[in-house]
Amino acid sequence: MQKNMGNLDRTVRVVAALIMGVLIGTGVVSGTLGYVLLAVSAVFVLTSLVSFCPLYPLLGINTCPKK
Repeated sequence: MQKNMGNLDRTVRVVAALIMGVLIGTGVVSGTLGYVLLAVSAVFVLTSLVSFCPLYPLLGINTCPKK
């Protein structure tokens, strides 16, 4: 896996995951939507940690700066 996510993209994903986690934790979102948001936030954090999004190559996107 070659990195395809830049720092801004990774930061936005982590912040979005934190917001979703707060919404779930405070009870603003619950039920099925809560579980979906929990899964999405887990994927966001995981992809941010490894700097690779599996959808980006399919869509032809690469936000990682060139070396």
